[in-house]
Amino acid sequence: MKQINTIAFIGGSIVILIIGLFLAISLGATHIGITEMWNSIFNYSETLELMLIRDVRIPRVLSVLFTGGILGVTGAMIQGVTRNPIAEPSLLGISQGATLVIAIFYAVGITINTTNVMIASLIGALLSGVIVVGFLLRKTKSSSITKILLAGTAMSTFFISLTTIIGLLSNQSQFIAFWVSGGFRNATWSDFRLVAAAGIIGLILAMLLSKKINLLSLGDDVAISLGENPERIRLLTFLVMIPMGAAAVAVGKNVGFVGLIVPQLIRKTFGEDYTKNIPFSFLLGAVLLVYSDIAARMIYSPYETPIGIFTALIGVPFFIVVARKERG
Repeated sequence: MKQINTIAFIGGSIVILIIGLFLAISLGATHIGITEMWNSIFNYSETLELMLIRDVRIPRVLSVLFTGGILGVTGAMIQGVTRNPIAEPSLLGISQGATLVIAIFYAVGITINTTNVMIASLIGALLSGVIVVGFLLRKTKSSSITKILLAGTAMSTFFISLTTIIGLLSNQSQFIAFWVSGGFRNATWSDFRLVAAAGIIGLILAMLLSKKINLLSLGDDVAISLGENPERIRLLTFLVMIPMGAAAVAVGKNVGFVGLIVPQLIRKTFGEDYTKNIPFSFLLGAVLLVYSDIAARMIYSPYETPIGIFTALIGVPFFIVVARKERG
């Protein structure tokens, strides 16, 4: 029965994802038909319509796919190593730290391109990551795990506040607001290559860590009794997460709650086996963000709504329900 459920989930998710990719390319201010899609890939010529598909919509939808996958995987990893179902990268300040440094880059006039944005994101993610790792290097009991989450939440608020101040003082509020709200409006092939590389390499490394995360999800005592070092596992997990989170912010900006929702749904369906939860979270994260991006583009067409609004509309009620259950 479990195998049937697994096959059904993978097959169903892939079909839904393919439909989403088709809709994401097709729908918009300019409607794109199947013939145009085919020609843009196999019979390309420099017409406006084919250029729109090949250089705007395809790199965007592929960037959305991998960013959603990264957010799902990092959410699963952090929930596994902290044994906390409401943990996610944005709650630990990783996304907000990256957004803060990008805001500083904007304010001082540094050229904003894929390379510089990734550098800024990595610096910011490392900034918040170092603080979190400082907690991880101490003896980690349930109480200190709670402190990690509280420290991360405080950092998130602090970093966003600083980002807002920088935007006001530098007259870059509009650009910075775009980053804080999340979106893929300017995604290019360079962005896709960045997030695809981070997503594929990160997923492979996460899968290599998945069995150790399984042990840690059972408790530190179980991991220690089997000869594993819980602090080391957590440290390795965060070292994998930080560049993945930086790439996601560099391409999709500050998109929250995907890393909260997706691992929860996967764990409810498949249990605590992270050898399944991690790749399945990648798949479901991709599905969720692809459809969120379609909604962001279409609900107020031809204008675009920040994608972070849609993930927050789903994520905030979900967060409250999960938090109440944990409390109960």
